[in-house]
Amino acid sequence: MKKVLVLTGGGDCPGLNAVIRGLAKAAKGSGEWEAYGSIEAFNGVLKDPVEIVRLSKSKIGGIHVKGGTILKTTNKGNPLDFPIQKEDGTWTTKDISVDLVQKIKDLGFDAVVNIGGDGSQKISQALYEKGLNIIGVPKTIDNDLSATDLTFGFSTAVQIATESFDKLVTTAESHHRVMIMEVMGRDAGWIALHTAIAGGAEICLIPEISFNMKAILKRIKKRYKKGKGFVNIVVAEGAKVESGESLGSQATDKGDPHKKLAGIANYLRTELENMGCPAQIRTTVLGHTQRGGTPLAFDRILATAMGVKAFELVQKGDFGKMVSYKNNQIESVTIKEAVKYYNYVAKDHYLIKTARAVGISFGDE
Repeated sequence: MKKVLVLTGGGDCPGLNAVIRGLAKAAKGSGEWEAYGSIEAFNGVLKDPVEIVRLSKSKIGGIHVKGGTILKTTNKGNPLDFPIQKEDGTWTTKDISVDLVQKIKDLGFDAVVNIGGDGSQKISQALYEKGLNIIGVPKTIDNDLSATDLTFGFSTAVQIATESFDKLVTTAESHHRVMIMEVMGRDAGWIALHTAIAGGAEICLIPEISFNMKAILKRIKKRYKKGKGFVNIVVAEGAKVESGESLGSQATDKGDPHKKLAGIANYLRTELENMGCPAQIRTTVLGHTQRGGTPLAFDRILATAMGVKAFELVQKGDFGKMVSYKNNQIESVTIKEAVKYYNYVAKDHYLIKTARAVGISFGDE
Protein backbone atom coordinates (compact mmCIF):
# COMPACT_ATOMS: atom_id res chain seq x y z
CA MET A 1 0.00 0.00 0.00
CA LYS A 2 1.42 3.37 -1.04
CA LYS A 3 1.26 6.32 1.36
CA VAL A 4 0.47 10.00 0.75
CA LEU A 5 1.13 12.60 3.43
CA VAL A 6 -1.22 15.60 3.68
CA LEU A 7 -0.54 18.82 5.60
CA THR A 8 -2.00 22.29 6.09
CA GLY A 9 0.27 25.32 6.53
CA GLY A 10 -0.10 29.07 7.02
CA GLY A 11 -3.29 30.69 8.29
CA ASP A 12 -6.39 28.55 8.73
CA CYS A 13 -9.18 28.83 6.21
CA PRO A 14 -12.77 27.61 5.71
CA GLY A 15 -12.66 24.53 3.48
CA LEU A 16 -9.38 22.98 4.62
CA ASN A 17 -11.14 19.97 6.10
CA ALA A 18 -13.09 19.44 2.87
CA VAL A 19 -9.80 19.16 0.94
CA ILE A 20 -8.43 16.67 3.48
CA ARG A 21 -11.61 14.59 3.31
CA GLY A 22 -11.81 14.66 -0.50
CA LEU A 23 -8.22 13.57 -0.90
CA ALA A 24 -8.38 10.86 1.78
CA LYS A 25 -11.60 9.42 0.34
CA ALA A 26 -10.16 9.38 -3.18
CA ALA A 27 -7.00 7.67 -1.92
CA LYS A 28 -8.99 5.04 -0.03
CA GLY A 29 -11.20 4.45 -3.06
CA SER A 30 -8.20 3.71 -5.25
CA GLY A 31 -7.43 0.58 -3.27
CA GLU A 32 -3.71 1.30 -3.64
CA TRP A 33 -3.10 4.35 -1.49
CA GLU A 34 -3.60 5.37 2.11
CA ALA A 35 -3.62 8.95 3.35
CA TYR A 36 -1.89 10.30 6.47
CA GLY A 37 -1.78 13.77 7.97
CA SER A 38 1.14 15.69 9.46
CA ILE A 39 0.17 17.82 12.47
CA GLU A 40 1.00 21.55 12.20
CA ALA A 41 2.34 21.44 8.66
CA PHE A 42 5.85 19.98 8.39
CA ASN A 43 6.35 20.31 12.14
CA GLY A 44 4.63 16.96 12.60
CA VAL A 45 7.34 15.30 10.53
CA LEU A 46 10.17 17.17 12.21
CA LYS A 47 9.13 16.38 15.79
CA ASP A 48 10.55 13.45 17.72
CA PRO A 49 8.46 11.39 17.99
CA VAL A 50 6.66 12.41 14.83
CA GLU A 51 3.07 13.65 14.99
CA ILE A 52 1.45 11.92 12.05
CA VAL A 53 -2.07 10.47 11.99
CA ARG A 54 -3.77 8.03 9.64
CA LEU A 55 -6.73 9.67 7.92
CA SER A 56 -9.14 6.83 8.61
CA LYS A 57 -12.85 6.81 7.78
CA SER A 58 -13.72 7.77 11.35
CA LYS A 59 -11.11 10.55 11.37
CA ILE A 60 -12.48 12.32 8.30
CA GLY A 61 -16.18 11.57 8.70
CA GLY A 62 -18.27 14.75 8.43
CA ILE A 63 -15.31 17.13 8.66
CA HIS A 64 -16.18 18.94 5.40
CA VAL A 65 -18.72 21.12 7.23
CA LYS A 66 -16.28 22.20 9.94
CA GLY A 67 -14.07 25.28 9.84
CA GLY A 68 -10.36 25.20 10.64
CA THR A 69 -8.28 22.09 10.05
CA ILE A 70 -8.18 18.78 11.91
CA LEU A 71 -4.45 18.67 11.14
CA LYS A 72 -3.83 22.04 12.81
CA THR A 73 -1.65 24.63 11.15
CA THR A 74 1.14 27.09 11.83
CA ASN A 75 2.87 30.14 10.36
CA LYS A 76 6.09 29.00 11.99
CA GLY A 77 8.45 26.21 11.00
CA ASN A 78 9.52 27.09 7.44
CA PRO A 79 12.07 24.29 6.70
CA LEU A 80 14.05 26.68 4.51
CA ASP A 81 14.50 29.08 7.42
CA PHE A 82 13.84 26.94 10.47
CA PRO A 83 14.22 28.55 13.93
CA ILE A 84 16.95 26.93 16.04
CA GLN A 85 17.70 27.86 19.65
CA LYS A 86 21.41 27.89 20.47
CA GLU A 87 22.95 26.75 23.74
CA ASP A 88 23.24 30.32 24.99
CA GLY A 89 19.48 30.78 24.60
CA THR A 90 19.62 32.98 21.52
CA TRP A 91 17.90 32.06 18.27
CA THR A 92 19.11 31.58 14.73
CA THR A 93 17.71 29.96 11.59
CA LYS A 94 18.86 27.06 9.45
CA ASP A 95 17.88 25.46 6.15
CA ILE A 96 16.83 21.92 7.10
CA SER A 97 14.94 21.17 3.88
CA VAL A 98 17.32 18.41 2.71
CA ASP A 99 16.96 16.60 6.05
CA LEU A 100 13.19 17.04 5.89
CA VAL A 101 12.93 15.51 2.42
CA GLN A 102 15.03 12.56 3.52
CA LYS A 103 12.98 12.00 6.66
CA ILE A 104 9.73 11.98 4.70
CA LYS A 105 11.19 9.33 2.40
CA ASP A 106 12.54 7.33 5.35
CA LEU A 107 9.04 7.34 6.87
CA GLY A 108 7.84 5.55 3.75
CA PHE A 109 5.77 8.29 2.14
CA ASP A 110 5.56 8.18 -1.64
CA ALA A 111 4.04 11.64 -2.05
CA VAL A 112 3.14 14.82 -0.15
CA VAL A 113 0.20 17.18 -0.66
CA ASN A 114 0.82 20.65 0.77
CA ILE A 115 -2.36 22.69 1.26
CA GLY A 116 -1.37 26.33 1.66
CA GLY A 117 -1.10 29.81 0.26
CA ASP A 118 1.61 31.76 -1.51
CA GLY A 119 4.29 31.21 1.15
CA SER A 120 3.48 27.51 1.57
CA GLN A 121 3.64 26.89 -2.17
CA LYS A 122 7.02 28.59 -2.42
CA ILE A 123 8.17 26.03 0.16
CA SER A 124 6.56 23.29 -1.98
CA GLN A 125 8.58 24.39 -5.00
CA ALA A 126 11.84 24.44 -3.04
CA LEU A 127 11.20 20.94 -1.68
CA TYR A 128 10.25 19.66 -5.14
CA GLU A 129 13.59 20.94 -6.45
CA LYS A 130 15.25 18.93 -3.67
CA GLY A 131 13.63 15.72 -4.82
CA LEU A 132 10.33 15.56 -2.93
CA ASN A 133 7.26 14.21 -4.74
CA ILE A 134 4.91 17.04 -3.87
CA ILE A 135 1.58 18.50 -5.02
CA GLY A 136 0.22 21.89 -3.96
CA VAL A 137 -3.38 22.89 -3.22
CA PRO A 138 -4.08 26.66 -3.12
CA LYS A 139 -5.51 27.85 0.19
CA THR A 140 -6.03 31.45 1.26
CA ILE A 141 -8.90 33.74 2.11
CA ASP A 142 -6.86 36.51 0.45
CA ASN A 143 -7.30 35.09 -3.09
CA ASP A 144 -3.74 36.20 -3.85
CA LEU A 145 -2.53 33.30 -6.02
CA SER A 146 -2.61 34.33 -9.68
CA ALA A 147 -2.63 30.82 -11.18
CA THR A 148 -6.17 30.10 -9.98
CA ASP A 149 -9.35 32.11 -10.52
CA LEU A 150 -10.39 31.51 -6.91
CA THR A 151 -8.96 29.97 -3.78
CA PHE A 152 -11.28 28.08 -1.46
CA GLY A 153 -12.12 30.01 1.69
CA PHE A 154 -12.23 33.35 -0.10
CA SER A 155 -15.97 33.23 -0.80
CA THR A 156 -16.73 32.36 2.82
CA ALA A 157 -14.55 35.23 4.06
CA VAL A 158 -16.36 37.64 1.73
CA GLN A 159 -19.74 36.39 2.95
CA ILE A 160 -18.74 36.89 6.60
CA ALA A 161 -17.43 40.38 5.83
CA THR A 162 -20.56 41.30 3.86
CA GLU A 163 -22.92 40.13 6.60
CA SER A 164 -20.96 42.20 9.12
CA PHE A 165 -21.00 45.21 6.82
CA ASP A 166 -24.78 44.95 6.38
CA LYS A 167 -25.17 45.23 10.14
CA LEU A 168 -22.95 48.29 10.26
CA VAL A 169 -24.99 50.04 7.58
CA THR A 170 -28.10 50.04 9.76
CA THR A 171 -26.33 51.36 12.84
CA ALA A 172 -24.52 53.99 10.76
CA GLU A 173 -27.85 55.20 9.40
CA SER A 174 -29.48 55.21 12.84
CA HIS A 175 -26.73 57.32 14.42
CA HIS A 176 -25.75 59.40 11.35
CA ARG A 177 -22.19 58.09 11.72
CA VAL A 178 -19.20 57.22 9.59
CA MET A 179 -18.50 53.51 10.04
CA ILE A 180 -15.10 52.15 9.02
CA MET A 181 -14.75 48.37 8.70
CA GLU A 182 -11.29 46.82 8.35
CA VAL A 183 -11.02 43.47 6.57
CA MET A 184 -8.20 41.03 5.87
CA GLY A 185 -6.41 40.42 2.57
CA ARG A 186 -2.76 41.28 3.26
CA ASP A 187 -1.36 42.95 0.13
CA ALA A 188 -4.39 42.21 -2.06
CA GLY A 189 -7.70 44.06 -1.92
CA TRP A 190 -10.02 41.29 -3.11
CA ILE A 191 -12.01 40.84 0.13
CA ALA A 192 -12.48 44.59 0.55
CA LEU A 193 -13.48 45.09 -3.08
CA HIS A 194 -16.05 42.29 -3.12
CA THR A 195 -17.49 43.38 0.24
CA ALA A 196 -17.77 47.01 -0.84
CA ILE A 197 -19.76 46.12 -3.95
CA ALA A 198 -21.93 43.54 -2.20
CA GLY A 199 -22.62 45.83 0.76
CA GLY A 200 -23.01 49.11 -1.11
CA ALA A 201 -20.11 50.97 0.51
CA GLU A 202 -19.52 54.64 -0.20
CA ILE A 203 -15.73 54.28 0.04
CA CYS A 204 -13.40 51.29 -0.49
CA LEU A 205 -9.68 51.51 0.23
CA ILE A 206 -7.36 48.78 -1.09
CA PRO A 207 -3.56 48.33 -1.25
CA GLU A 208 -3.46 48.61 -5.03
CA ILE A 209 -4.90 52.14 -5.23
CA SER A 210 -3.28 55.01 -3.34
CA PHE A 211 -5.78 57.08 -1.41
CA ASN A 212 -5.77 60.72 -0.36
CA MET A 213 -7.26 61.83 2.96
CA LYS A 214 -8.57 65.08 1.49
CA ALA A 215 -10.44 63.11 -1.18
CA ILE A 216 -11.98 60.85 1.46
CA LEU A 217 -13.10 63.79 3.60
CA LYS A 218 -14.52 65.53 0.53
CA ARG A 219 -16.57 62.43 -0.28
CA ILE A 220 -17.87 62.19 3.31
CA LYS A 221 -18.90 65.87 3.37
CA LYS A 222 -20.66 65.43 0.04
CA ARG A 223 -22.77 62.61 1.50
CA TYR A 224 -23.78 64.68 4.52
CA LYS A 225 -24.50 67.73 2.40
CA LYS A 226 -26.99 65.68 0.39
CA GLY A 227 -28.74 64.76 3.61
CA LYS A 228 -27.86 61.08 3.57
CA GLY A 229 -26.42 61.46 7.04
CA PHE A 230 -24.18 58.38 7.13
CA VAL A 231 -21.15 56.86 5.39
CA ASN A 232 -19.84 53.27 5.33
CA ILE A 233 -16.21 52.59 4.48
CA VAL A 234 -14.49 49.26 3.80
CA VAL A 235 -10.70 49.27 4.14
CA ALA A 236 -8.29 46.42 3.47
CA GLU A 237 -5.77 45.80 6.26
CA GLY A 238 -2.93 46.30 3.79
CA ALA A 239 -4.13 49.64 2.44
CA LYS A 240 -1.21 52.01 2.47
CA VAL A 241 -1.15 55.33 4.28
CA GLU A 242 0.01 58.40 2.40
CA SER A 243 3.64 57.63 3.23
CA GLY A 244 3.29 54.51 1.07
CA GLU A 245 3.50 52.04 3.97
CA SER A 246 0.96 49.59 5.33
CA LEU A 247 0.43 49.67 9.09
CA GLY A 248 1.41 46.86 11.41
CA SER A 249 4.29 45.33 13.31
CA GLN A 250 6.73 42.49 12.85
CA ALA A 251 5.73 39.20 14.47
CA THR A 252 7.62 38.43 17.67
CA ASP A 253 7.08 34.65 17.57
CA LYS A 254 10.21 32.75 16.61
CA GLY A 255 9.93 31.38 13.09
CA ASP A 256 7.12 33.68 11.99
CA PRO A 257 8.47 36.14 9.37
CA HIS A 258 5.18 37.90 8.66
CA LYS A 259 4.34 41.49 9.34
CA LYS A 260 1.10 41.61 11.32
CA LEU A 261 -1.05 44.09 9.45
CA ALA A 262 -3.40 46.11 11.64
CA GLY A 263 -4.38 49.64 12.54
CA ILE A 264 -5.50 51.21 9.28
CA ALA A 265 -9.13 51.69 10.41
CA ASN A 266 -8.14 53.56 13.56
CA TYR A 267 -5.56 55.55 11.60
CA LEU A 268 -8.29 56.72 9.25
CA ARG A 269 -10.55 57.64 12.16
CA THR A 270 -7.85 59.73 13.85
CA GLU A 271 -6.88 61.50 10.64
CA LEU A 272 -10.48 62.29 9.71
CA GLU A 273 -11.26 63.61 13.20
CA ASN A 274 -8.16 65.81 13.10
CA MET A 275 -9.25 67.15 9.71
CA GLY A 276 -12.65 68.17 11.07
CA CYS A 277 -14.91 65.37 9.85
CA PRO A 278 -18.51 66.56 10.44
CA ALA A 279 -19.74 63.25 11.92
CA GLN A 280 -18.95 60.79 14.67
CA ILE A 281 -16.69 57.98 13.49
CA ARG A 282 -16.63 54.38 14.69
CA THR A 283 -14.35 51.54 13.65
CA THR A 284 -14.77 47.77 13.43
CA VAL A 285 -11.90 45.35 12.82
CA LEU A 286 -13.22 41.95 11.71
CA GLY A 287 -9.89 40.18 12.08
CA HIS A 288 -9.96 36.41 12.44
CA THR A 289 -13.74 36.09 12.30
CA GLN A 290 -13.20 36.00 8.52
CA ARG A 291 -11.16 32.80 8.84
CA GLY A 292 -13.54 30.89 11.07
CA GLY A 293 -16.81 29.06 10.98
CA THR A 294 -18.60 26.79 8.55
CA PRO A 295 -17.51 27.12 4.91
CA LEU A 296 -20.10 28.06 2.32
CA ALA A 297 -21.44 25.33 0.03
CA PHE A 298 -19.36 26.75 -2.84
CA ASP A 299 -16.14 26.53 -0.83
CA ARG A 300 -16.95 22.99 0.35
CA ILE A 301 -17.51 21.90 -3.25
CA LEU A 302 -14.41 23.67 -4.58
CA ALA A 303 -12.23 22.34 -1.76
CA THR A 304 -13.50 18.77 -2.19
CA ALA A 305 -12.87 18.90 -5.95
CA MET A 306 -9.36 20.25 -5.33
CA GLY A 307 -8.62 17.44 -2.87
CA VAL A 308 -9.74 14.82 -5.39
CA LYS A 309 -7.70 16.50 -8.15
CA ALA A 310 -4.62 16.57 -5.91
CA PHE A 311 -4.85 12.81 -5.42
CA GLU A 312 -5.35 12.33 -9.16
CA LEU A 313 -2.03 14.11 -9.74
CA VAL A 314 -0.41 11.95 -7.05
CA GLN A 315 -1.70 8.79 -8.74
CA LYS A 316 -0.31 9.91 -12.08
CA GLY A 317 3.04 10.82 -10.54
CA ASP A 318 2.60 14.32 -11.97
CA PHE A 319 4.52 16.09 -9.22
CA GLY A 320 5.64 19.69 -8.93
CA LYS A 321 2.11 20.79 -9.80
CA MET A 322 -0.52 22.86 -8.00
CA VAL A 323 -4.25 22.31 -8.37
CA SER A 324 -5.94 25.25 -10.08
CA TYR A 325 -9.50 26.46 -10.68
CA LYS A 326 -9.69 28.09 -14.13
CA ASN A 327 -12.75 28.92 -16.22
CA ASN A 328 -14.99 26.77 -14.02
CA GLN A 329 -12.70 23.77 -14.46
CA ILE A 330 -10.34 22.03 -12.03
CA GLU A 331 -6.91 21.96 -13.68
CA SER A 332 -3.26 22.07 -12.64
CA VAL A 333 -0.26 24.31 -13.22
CA THR A 334 3.36 23.99 -12.22
CA ILE A 335 4.00 25.23 -8.70
CA LYS A 336 6.77 27.38 -10.12
CA GLU A 337 4.26 29.15 -12.37
CA ALA A 338 1.70 29.36 -9.55
CA VAL A 339 3.96 31.44 -7.30
CA LYS A 340 5.55 33.53 -10.06
CA TYR A 341 3.11 36.43 -9.79
CA TYR A 342 1.18 37.78 -6.81
CA ASN A 343 -2.52 38.21 -7.54
CA TYR A 344 -3.01 41.93 -7.05
CA VAL A 345 -6.24 43.67 -8.02
CA ALA A 346 -5.54 45.26 -11.40
CA LYS A 347 -6.62 48.88 -11.64
CA ASP A 348 -8.54 48.10 -14.83
CA HIS A 349 -10.23 44.98 -13.38
CA TYR A 350 -13.93 44.77 -14.24
CA LEU A 351 -14.86 44.95 -10.53
CA ILE A 352 -12.95 48.23 -10.15
CA LYS A 353 -14.91 49.58 -13.10
CA THR A 354 -18.13 48.19 -11.62
CA ALA A 355 -17.46 49.82 -8.26
CA ARG A 356 -16.70 53.21 -9.78
CA ALA A 357 -19.81 52.99 -11.99
CA VAL A 358 -22.08 52.53 -8.96
CA GLY A 359 -20.46 55.45 -7.16
CA ILE A 360 -17.91 53.77 -4.87
CA SER A 361 -14.88 55.96 -4.23
CA PHE A 362 -11.37 54.52 -3.86
CA GLY A 363 -10.14 57.71 -2.20
CA ASP A 364 -8.09 58.67 -5.24
CA GLU A 365 -10.32 61.38 -6.66
